[in-house]
Amino acid sequence: MVGADPQATTTEAVREAEKPAPSARPGGRPTRQQAAQLGEKILAVATELFLTRGFGATSIEAVAERARISKRTFYHRFADKADLFRAVVHRLLARWLPPFEAELYEAAPREDVLRRLAGQILAVALTPEALALRRMLLAEAQRFPELVRIMNEQGAVRGIELIAGLLAQEARAGRVAMGDPHFAAEQFLQMVLAVPQRRAMGFGEKMTQAELQGWADRTVALFLYGCRYEPG
Repeated sequence: MVGADPQATTTEAVREAEKPAPSARPGGRPTRQQAAQLGEKILAVATELFLTRGFGATSIEAVAERARISKRTFYHRFADKADLFRAVVHRLLARWLPPFEAELYEAAPREDVLRRLAGQILAVALTPEALALRRMLLAEAQRFPELVRIMNEQGAVRGIELIAGLLAQEARAGRVAMGDPHFAAEQFLQMVLAVPQRRAMGFGEKMTQAELQGWADRTVALFLYGCRYEPG
């Protein structure tokens, strides 16, 4: 799973978004399909601008101009820039989370599930889009704390809850000893992500695919079995 193909790039999405929108039906009112296409166009443009310019330097005017819409059309869909960012995060997570969730519901030994899950977490978190989003949040968090709250509510909290659910099932079945599955899920996520993510962002040498696979395997082993003593 660590070597999974990355998601389609934002740049490609923007190229599609910058194509002229289909004409509305007679009477000027767009069809449902045209409305959906316009919404996707706005979000593709906003994603590219947020991730390259940052939240503070991206204006509603810039989004409207790049998407070739009026500000009136923008405000018909979004209350403000924070609302637009929330929609962008939701759009990204809609692409990232389904493979992650699929691993959780796979019928397999817990160690295999956690290994594949760790690989999927790394495959998503180390994509250019995910790294750009993290850089933006780190840069903008002090000025715009609501961005961190939005990302946490829509992404991290949901992921932790899903992992905690799996661990709680294992605990109820007597396969693991775990008093607080939510705490354990938080620690698992940090163990998997912290070092590879930091190195991918330039703080150290970026891990190879083979190193990432080994990292995922060793992390799961440490998480499940700790530092227990095994006599020679």
